[in-house]
Formats: sequence, C-alpha cells, structure tokens
Amino acid sequence: MPSDSALHQRRRALTEGELGAIPWFHLLSPAEQERANDDLKIADADLGEYVCRTGRPVTYWFGVVDGLLKMSSDTAEGQTMTFTGVPPGGWFGEGTAMKRETYRYNIQALRKSRVAGLHVDTFHWLLDHSIGFNRFVMNQLNERLGQFIAAREIDRMTNPDIRVARSLASLFNPVLYPGVGEVLRITQQELAYLVGLSRQRVNEALTALASQGAIQVEYGGLRVIDLQALRTQTLFR
Repeated sequence: MPSDSALHQRRRALTEGELGAIPWFHLLSPAEQERANDDLKIADADLGEYVCRTGRPVTYWFGVVDGLLKMSSDTAEGQTMTFTGVPPGGWFGEGTAMKRETYRYNIQALRKSRVAGLHVDTFHWLLDHSIGFNRFVMNQLNERLGQFIAAREIDRMTNPDIRVARSLASLFNPVLYPGVGEVLRITQQELAYLVGLSRQRVNEALTALASQGAIQVEYGGLRVIDLQALRTQTLFR
C-alpha cells in the first residue's frame, strides 16, 4: 500500500474473521500475533487498481484475502508479460521485502479484491523473532521458485490445452494459495488474461479438460477434480 496511493488511504485494521484467513498468523506466538496485528492493514482494491508498481520502494508484504490479482511486467517493446495470478490466501513479494528492494513487477486487481499488508519493518521483526514465520516464508520461497520454473515451461508450450491446464494447476497450489480450496472463483476472461490466450480458446480448453474429468465448470468458477492430471500431460496423450 504505497503511501501515495488511494489504496493506502482506504486502509483499515483487520476484523477477527479476516485475521483468521491469514495462513501464517496462527503460527505466531501470542506476543508475535499482537505485534503483527498492530501493523496489519487491509483495503479493497478496485478492478484495474495497482497494489504495487515496478520501481516503487517496498513498504508492505501483501496477501490476498479475497479476489484475484495479476503479477506482470512491461517489456521494452511496450508489451505486458503476465507471470502469474494471485488468488485468495496468496502472499507475495517476500523476496523484495527481505532485500528492501524496489518492485520489479506490477500487481493489479483483475476484479475487486481485498488485500492485506504487513509493514516491511514488522515483516523483518518477525523474521528475527519467529521460527514459525521463518518456516512459512522459507516454504513460500521454495514453492515460488518451482512456480516460476513451471511458468517458463508453460511459456514454451504450443499446445493451448496444456497451457491452460498447467496455469490452472499453479492457481490451485495449496501451499501458495491455501484460500482457494477445491473451487477457484475465476471467469474465463480473467483466466484468458493470465494464460495469454483468447477467451474463446480458453473456453475450448476448459471444455476439453472438463470432458476428461480434470475439472468441473461451475457458475462463477472452476472445481478441480484431478489436480495431478492438470500438472502432467497425461490428459493429452
């Protein structure tokens, strides 16, 4: 929540229910929870609003309580390269926060989203004092590395069905996005933005995946039936 943004101006303290949706909060001791709670803020990001931008200094470590964000960067040619989506339960930017660097990517709301932020100073305090918090961040970094290696593989794939399947699998990662569960609230247009395909082609891929029993298309979202099948190419052999 950069200090000059409208999002920062709308920040407020979290409710008890919103605190319960933060996956790392229960790992803290009572004293650590009190310190974190004092510095945790939350705000509603509107459709298209930026949570952080390339080149801005890090001020918060962010997480999605509700909604869907997009992580991307702009190329020298003026094109937008999308890295991943961030669904509920996902916290991101720990590497930037640890190094106190400027952001190398943009985070933008694909729909109205509720975004929480922990001030970077408190983030470092928890790293210095909490074993549970350290383990959570370490697991985040490890999963994130695997996610971006997989993203590089997806970029090289020419089969659109496999691209959609792998992209969906990354959004159902239970470590990075524990708030998703078995149903991801996402529209076909939002998924098209993340995958880099047309809405029509994404629709065709989802129809194929559903016919093969990997997913079930529901009103306003997708239910995963066979996550392992989405992660592999066995569906398409």
